[in-house]
Amino acid sequence: MNGITLALRTLHHGERNVVHELMALSERHRADHEVHHVATDIAAWSREHLRRLAETAAHYGLDLAGPPGDSSDGLLASLRRKASDLTGSRPEPALLLLRDLRETHLAATHVSLHWEMLAQAAQASKDTRLLALASSCHPRTLRQMRWTNTMIKNLAPQALTSL
Repeated sequence: MNGITLALRTLHHGERNVVHELMALSERHRADHEVHHVATDIAAWSREHLRRLAETAAHYGLDLAGPPGDSSDGLLASLRRKASDLTGSRPEPALLLLRDLRETHLAATHVSLHWEMLAQAAQASKDTRLLALASSCHPRTLRQMRWTNTMIKNLAPQALTSL
């Protein structure tokens, strides 16, 4: 496995993780409509990245095809919804939301670094296909990070000082 295929595989894994984190955030905090809807919407960006990564990886002899492993289906999602309903009126949900936003932000940051590395490798090797992929996908990852960061900034003062 060469460096490019390693980077593609790492990005694919990272984007799957971002989808998982965003969908878990959406389900756990279903009562917060903004969080629920925005997290669901921006998870679609990572699903698109997964599709594009799989298509691009095929050109390098790497098979990344397959479902993204969305965690929004099944029993686990039902349990998250129930937990969200039960904790909606207690003070702890703000801390849980803060934790979930942090984990989602860190997952997106991980992916962002790998998009940057792939872009640098693409420039160095003059690989226009990889550069186009990174240039198209990385800005959406940065927007995911900005959203989580903004939410953390808005939530942290109240959540951390009301203990």
